[in-house]
Amino acid sequence: MAKGYTPTYEHPLLERARACAVCAEHLPLGPNPIFRIHPEMKVVLISQAPGRLAHLSSVAWDDPSGRRLREWLGVTDAEFFQTPTFGILPIGFCYPGKGKGGDLPPRPECAPLWQDPLLSLMPKLELKVLVGAYAQAHYLGDRRKKSLTETVRNYREYLPEYFPIPHPSPRNRIYLRRNPWFEELNVPHLQEIVAGLLD
Repeated sequence: MAKGYTPTYEHPLLERARACAVCAEHLPLGPNPIFRIHPEMKVVLISQAPGRLAHLSSVAWDDPSGRRLREWLGVTDAEFFQTPTFGILPIGFCYPGKGKGGDLPPRPECAPLWQDPLLSLMPKLELKVLVGAYAQAHYLGDRRKKSLTETVRNYREYLPEYFPIPHPSPRNRIYLRRNPWFEELNVPHLQEIVAGLLD
C-alpha cells in the first residue's frame, strides 16, 4: 500500500471535498484538498493547512514535522500511514501560500464547509489532536487560555475529546527547548492514550 493512503473508502461527500475549489482564486498553487477520512478512524489530527511539500506530494505529514509528530504519538510510519486509525482533517485543506513569517493562515471558507460533515463520517472517533493555534481556536473557542503555551500546558481540561499540542515543525525547536515540560509530561500521556486506542 502506498504511503499516505489508508484502506479504500469512498463516499459522495469525500468526492465533493476532493473536488472543492471554493477559494481557488486565492490559492497560489491552485486547489489540492488534502485530508484522510475512514469510518474506522479513532484519532484525527487537526492542524492548520498543508504545507508546500504536502501540496506537491498530496501526502500530509510525510516530512520532518510528520516524523516528530509520529514520535509524539508513539507510532510507526506503517501504523500512521497504512492503517485506518489516524484521520487527517486540517482547518484548511489546501496550501494557502507563503507569508512573511511562514505559511499564510488557512482560508476561512474551508472549516465551516467541511469540518463537521467529514467528522460525521468517523463514528468511532475518540480523540481529536489539535495541532497549533488555528485548530485550537476553531474547536476550543473561549475555552482556550490566553496563549497556546497555556492551552497546551492545561491540556487535561480538554480531555477526553481534545488533546492540544504545538506544531511539531523543526521551526519550533526554540519553543520546545524553552518548554521542556511538553515532551517530558504531555507527550507520554498522549502516547499512553494513543496506545490504548490502538489496542
